Amino acid sequence: MSSGCGAPPQGGAVEVGSNEVVVSGKVRSDGAPVGGAFVRLLDASGEFTAEVVSSTEGDFRFYAAPGKWTVRVLYRNASGQADVVALGPGVHAVEVALN
Repeated sequence: MSSGCGAPPQGGAVEVGSNEVVVSGKVRSDGAPVGGAFVRLLDASGEFTAEVVSSTEGDFRFYAAPGKWTVRVLYRNASGQADVVALGPGVHAVEVALN
């Protein structure tokens, strides 16, 4: 993992340590993956925590703390969101459909 401010490349394999929580998923519109969408991670109180841009295949991921999260996606004239409960270590997958 880089010490810079930029997000790691999205998509690809995810290596997860035994104590790490990863919120990972895909952005879709009408069943097709959406690349270039802004994907935001909000904490349980709705506060902004992080943002990445989905890969060309619509993939995104965040390294997070255990808890309840909301993934909110913004793309052109569409948006979507999904809630994630990540109470323990591992990859917690979510798919976000754009409206």
